[in-house]
Amino acid sequence: MAPTHVTLYNASFEPLGRVSFKHAVKMLFREVAVVHEQLGDRMIGPHQWPKAVRLVRYIKTHWMYRPAGYSRAGVLRRDRHRCGYCGSQAKTIDHIVPQSRGGGWTWQNTVAACSDCNGKKGNRTPAEAGMRLRETPYQPTRAQLAVLPG
Repeated sequence: MAPTHVTLYNASFEPLGRVSFKHAVKMLFREVAVVHEQLGDRMIGPHQWPKAVRLVRYIKTHWMYRPAGYSRAGVLRRDRHRCGYCGSQAKTIDHIVPQSRGGGWTWQNTVAACSDCNGKKGNRTPAEAGMRLRETPYQPTRAQLAVLPG
């Protein structure tokens, strides 16, 4: 069975992110990329089955170092799906300053949280709930989010 995503590297071997398997195969046949890491001994025409592909020509990636756009999936990825309070598996987003008190949907005001900690904190600040954040939330760049597992 084909993987759903393939890691994409620049010609300089720096990771750029992931592309769909279908897109990676198209890149191989257009000869804009080569197989960087193969998956088993399988072949797709003249090409090895790609797990990672590398671009043939270097592309400038200054746009990758701009701040990433905010998203729920981005917060979970930034925090590596770990609760900002206890470190266990996180599936929800918690507002540090609750929305009811003017806290917004921003990188600095949201952290990944497990259901237990999110419920325990409720509509309070971490200090009021007697909880401590393990790390200070930050706004990642597009490059930082691209290399983190999804």
